Amino acid sequence: MHAEAFHYTRQTLGYPDPLESGSSTGGEDDLRGDAEIAGGTHMIGALRRTGFHFDNEKWMHAVEVEPFRIAKAPVTNAEFLEFVRESGYGRREWWSHDGWASKGEAQGPRYWRKRDGEWLDRRFSAWVPLDPELPVMHVDWHEAKAYCRYAKRRLPSEAEWEIAASLDAAGAKRRYPWGDASEAGRANLGGSGRVPVGRFAAGDSALGCRQMIGNVWEWTSSAFEPYPGFVADPYREYSEPWFGTHKVLRGGSFSTPGRLVASSWRNFYLPDRGDVFAGFRTAAP
Repeated sequence: MHAEAFHYTRQTLGYPDPLESGSSTGGEDDLRGDAEIAGGTHMIGALRRTGFHFDNEKWMHAVEVEPFRIAKAPVTNAEFLEFVRESGYGRREWWSHDGWASKGEAQGPRYWRKRDGEWLDRRFSAWVPLDPELPVMHVDWHEAKAYCRYAKRRLPSEAEWEIAASLDAAGAKRRYPWGDASEAGRANLGGSGRVPVGRFAAGDSALGCRQMIGNVWEWTSSAFEPYPGFVADPYREYSEPWFGTHKVLRGGSFSTPGRLVASSWRNFYLPDRGDVFAGFRTAAP
């Protein structure tokens, strides 16, 4: 976790990328549209006796959700660029009060720049042409919410996100989108940079959602709160001081070690944190 923090700090400071990040061509699957999930009682949280889990994941419990639809893929640079071109950062109606104040004079994501009519993206110390197939990254929770208002969508709750990531074809919960075993090659984890949203089809969830693990962390609509019966672990400062003030992210990024992340893992940041390797996917209103 600290290694990932060092890595995004290199991005913040504009240091050279020690891992020589680079994208590649995307897959050819049609990832437009939503996966549909039935409402009812579903299970979220970590299952006992399945290895290490942080205190905020404990323990698996039932939640009630309405039927919902969630995007099969994260929002891409190309999709977010349309929001920017529609004066998204200048349209007050798409922003919350806090988001409007937080963004200041920004006209796009913090590491985007327009030069000679072309949009560029700063990757560590290098300015490169904006890759339309990559998931948008380095957007904070307010920016994600503003995009959703523009697109007439919304952010999924963390319960919806985990259900979509962990539900198998029979309706049971599993540890990863693809099953219960951590298998190399199914997600972009512990790597050198983002890849297009069409990559890693082998990691699809049972309902057809791609890259729910790896590539970019995904903001959810949910505030970071304790699960029922929460008890702090010996490292009391890990979760408890941040309840109610932070927003939940799910899924891990390209920089997250595979041994850490699963569908139940909860990350959390303040809503104005856009320095982390975070993007988002949307849900139907």
